[in-house]
Amino acid sequence: MAQSDFLYPENPRRRQEVNRLHQELLDCLSVSFQSTNKLIGVLNMHLGCRLASIEMKRDGTIKENCDIIIQAMMKIQEELQKVDEALKDKLEPTLYRKLQDIKERETEKIAIVQKVISVILGEATSAASAVAVKLVGSNVTTGIINKLVAVLAQIGASLLGSIGVAVLGLGIDMIFRAILGAVEKTQLQAAIKSYEKHLVEFKSASEIYHHAITEVTNTVKHQMK
Repeated sequence: MAQSDFLYPENPRRRQEVNRLHQELLDCLSVSFQSTNKLIGVLNMHLGCRLASIEMKRDGTIKENCDIIIQAMMKIQEELQKVDEALKDKLEPTLYRKLQDIKERETEKIAIVQKVISVILGEATSAASAVAVKLVGSNVTTGIINKLVAVLAQIGASLLGSIGVAVLGLGIDMIFRAILGAVEKTQLQAAIKSYEKHLVEFKSASEIYHHAITEVTNTVKHQMK
């Protein structure tokens, strides 16, 4: 036990709590990186995008890694916006409105997109049409991605933002010291509370995003059979 632990008996418990929260944050970041790269792969293969995959910056801060994901998502949304504008331009207004109608069957939407996807991409595949239906103007882009971007921005701007990701692989005492170096001792409790608050939102948004991307990739696999 460290000498300071005799003066501050809560320190051992805090070390354990900080270690757990760090690991949970790393897990959520890893899932977000992996899901984003899956989505990038689908867009590049089926919608002709040229998006670069992203990697976690192990020697960077939490904020820097949040920003990497945010920037990738903004580029993804720009590409999907281009496809959306092309569909709006090529389809009759009534057909385009059907694509926005949540009550319309997905198979019908894919059939609608199939009519013009070759003009937009230069080739027509059911997988490309399915990707367009799943992502363009859907809740994935208008809700799920926007929510995750907002949560990542909040984490980056919080007390956690300046903490390095590399400390996640260190021992409990080293993690504790690293955080004390990033925030004032008087802010430690606030930092722990910040972890807890943001992790609840981050875990939820990250899981929803992961499930949405998995659904897209599964749909593509089904269309390619």
